[in-house]
Amino acid sequence: MRSLRIIPLLILLLLPKVLSGQERDSVLTLLFTGDIMGHDGQIASARDDSTGAYAYDTVFSYVAPLLNGVDVAIGNLEVTLGGPPYRGYPAFSSPDELAAACCNAGFDILGTANNHSADRGSRGIQRTIRLLDSLGIRHTGTWVSPDSRDSLTPLMIVHESMRIALLAYTYGTNGITVPPPATVAYIDTVKAAAEIRRAACLGADQTVIFIHWGIEYDTLPSREQRLTAAALQRSGADIIIGSHPHVLQPMNAEADNTGIRNPVVWSMGNFVSNQRTRRRDGGAMIRLDITASGDTTFISDAGYVLTWVYTPVEQGRKKFYILPCTEFEYRPEFFQSTDHYDAMMTYINDSRRLLDNLNTGFREMALVNGSWVTVAK
Repeated sequence: MRSLRIIPLLILLLLPKVLSGQERDSVLTLLFTGDIMGHDGQIASARDDSTGAYAYDTVFSYVAPLLNGVDVAIGNLEVTLGGPPYRGYPAFSSPDELAAACCNAGFDILGTANNHSADRGSRGIQRTIRLLDSLGIRHTGTWVSPDSRDSLTPLMIVHESMRIALLAYTYGTNGITVPPPATVAYIDTVKAAAEIRRAACLGADQTVIFIHWGIEYDTLPSREQRLTAAALQRSGADIIIGSHPHVLQPMNAEADNTGIRNPVVWSMGNFVSNQRTRRRDGGAMIRLDITASGDTTFISDAGYVLTWVYTPVEQGRKKFYILPCTEFEYRPEFFQSTDHYDAMMTYINDSRRLLDNLNTGFREMALVNGSWVTVAK
């Protein structure tokens, strides 16, 4: 099972930092996913009409091995868990069972700062937090009060030989004013700089920014994204992972024989949603290896796994399955129809054309027999 521990800030302050004198390098692997949506079609798919109960575990069945094949799995929860009535777009409230399925699939942390954070108001924010706490899923980006934000920020991931700080921000909440005391972390580069400094004071070896930004459905980062990323990097951010456009955007990093520096993933696309139009029907999981060697911590590998949402009709009901593309691109017999297979292949080809041309420092990866390998093309 996983070797990491994710612990409260007060306990962290009491822990010694023991990086020097190590006999061998130690590696922490992080995996990030894009938007976990909850459209009306997904809610209907998860409902058992005979009992009124909901179940989402099958949605993640094909990607659970990848989520469990890393030390820490982090996703963007782009719904509230605000209770009934359950609704999709434009004001999301998903059944609690969606979060339970995320937990069962292997997610350790969910980011809650996005433009749908306030869809059910302050009570929705608070209920989402309580539900995630009850499941043991760590989270950051929204809080029940400003005091809670101050005491819980940054979220610290403690490995045997390193500490990683995680901060989450969103460009907005669709014009919804968040009434106090609930708090949402909006993009504010001055505030972010202060929180990055705090992370450094707490001994963070790497600081990750999980950020909701950009222009929906654009496959290239906007000027504002680039300016924001540059400001965050000047303030000391080591890793920037983006979401919101609902399509893939490139992944860029500087790489040489000393490691990988300044990785920015502009958009991971959709992890699961009912958006079925071209380029919106999939996303990418981002995998980063962080290595501690003596007193030095650096990013030693960066890669991605393309995923696509398969929606066959089973027993008269539309189902949702997240598929790792490399495991299914040569298996047309798996699919219910050639239309499904062709749609996935269109997504794969579009994604590879974009990423092969514009990516720097990231490689396409697959999990094969328990080992992460480069995808041959």
